[in-house]
Amino acid sequence: MFNSNIGRLRFFFYSAALLVAEIVTFVLCVVGTVGFEGLANSKPGPSREGLAAAVLVTSLVIVLFRANFAWRRSRDAQGSGWILWSYIVFSTLFAILQAGTVLVVKFDGEDSHSGLNLLGLALVGLWVVILAGKPAGGGSADMASSLSFDDFDPPGPLRGAAALHSASAAGATALAPAYATRAAPVPSNPASQPASPANGRPRPGGFGKRGLV
Repeated sequence: MFNSNIGRLRFFFYSAALLVAEIVTFVLCVVGTVGFEGLANSKPGPSREGLAAAVLVTSLVIVLFRANFAWRRSRDAQGSGWILWSYIVFSTLFAILQAGTVLVVKFDGEDSHSGLNLLGLALVGLWVVILAGKPAGGGSADMASSLSFDDFDPPGPLRGAAALHSASAAGATALAPAYATRAAPVPSNPASQPASPANGRPRPGGFGKRGLV
């Protein structure tokens, strides 16, 4: 199940399912540790260590699934290895920094996590590259064009045999009219042929005929 190749559509839906699972697990981690009210009223530091540890563990588990899906999709499209490993490494760094952000974040309306946002944009770009990879087998149009014999160039021995066969076929075609003309019966002089009576019986002649005509 986790070794087969996956196409674009399956990779898209798997990634969307992982995103939903990540959001759900984050909510469960908050509810199971400090709660939303406790998180909003808590100060950065030791009071959030349990929440940060839970977020880190669940995020790394999701990263494993995300890396598996990206590897299977990249293998299906024969993608570049550095793009795949960059996606995996950046996903791991994002999970670690996300847990650290939960540990030190302040809910005062200020957004001071530009580095995490840039890393997230880089992850989205790598994900799009992996998604857009063309399958190794190609589409039906590519397969049809690859099966066309119009531009087929056989190797040396086969090329000579094909040329000999074509020349033989052309020579036979050229000799056919001449052979037909030569084989056709040439009509003889009608005057030299004995006339036949109207009833179709040959006129008797020569010996054995009584009287003269």
